[in-house]
Amino acid sequence: MTTIAFTNDKSPSQALGYAGGTVTVLIWATWFLVTRHGAATPLGSIDIGLIRFGIPALVLSPVWLKTGLLPKSLPLHLLAIMVSGSGAVFFLLTTLAIHSTPAASSGILLGGSMPLAAALIGIVLFGERPDTTRIAGLAAIVGGVLVLLTHSLADASLPWTSFLLLPAGAVLWASYTHAFRRSGLTAVQASALIAVWSFLIMGVLALIFGISLPQAPLPEIGLQVLSQGILSGLVAMLAYGTAVRTLGGTQAAAFTALTPVLATLGGGFLLGEPIGLSEISAAVITGIGVALSTGIAARHR
Repeated sequence: MTTIAFTNDKSPSQALGYAGGTVTVLIWATWFLVTRHGAATPLGSIDIGLIRFGIPALVLSPVWLKTGLLPKSLPLHLLAIMVSGSGAVFFLLTTLAIHSTPAASSGILLGGSMPLAAALIGIVLFGERPDTTRIAGLAAIVGGVLVLLTHSLADASLPWTSFLLLPAGAVLWASYTHAFRRSGLTAVQASALIAVWSFLIMGVLALIFGISLPQAPLPEIGLQVLSQGILSGLVAMLAYGTAVRTLGGTQAAAFTALTPVLATLGGGFLLGEPIGLSEISAAVITGIGVALSTGIAARHR
């Protein structure tokens, strides 16, 4: 789920921005489904992680070879937060949870919690003050998660790890967001460094625990290469960057409101997961909350 954001430059085609936002959201929703599907294959989290970060690390190698693995202008603590927040640690944590969590619930607990975690970190650590619209959006996100939690406690449908690991992943991603904003790196440089460091971490884990790639069917490896390495690692970065460049950061970010809804529909129609009123209600409420929390409906000053 790594993205590249550009400044809000003028673009000759606003439609290109809408296309970029739509492609990004579809890829993010697909990421939940393919990661969930991976639980039924011989591929483990380390195997998928090698694919997920190996391809971007290779493609972006001219960038990190130029900056070096430890750029002199980048504080080590910011690099560590970025690599853990959107790289290897984030990936392993969320993959472990998604493997035992339906796609609909994963989309809500992870995708819905991300803007909430980012807002709370901004408020507590950096003194940011959200307006009324954003506060309403954050409240809606909490409401959507509570709907899912209430339903889960009633029928014991979700493991407790889902409610622990996925929000923790959202906190990691939010920490990465704030660290990246203060790193002084371009988005391409940050993505390259995160990919190569995460690939190195995955390589060490592979040496210690081994891999299952040789035992996996080629079609399954190909699916992960396409979804994890190419689409999530490369195409989504460029598509979201195009959306931000042509539409502006706030309007492009509002597209993420569709992710929980698409993950819910995809889990039902493609993976055969049961979708009830609680899942649909939680997805819709969380999606509305994410849209409001971006400030898209706030009055521009």
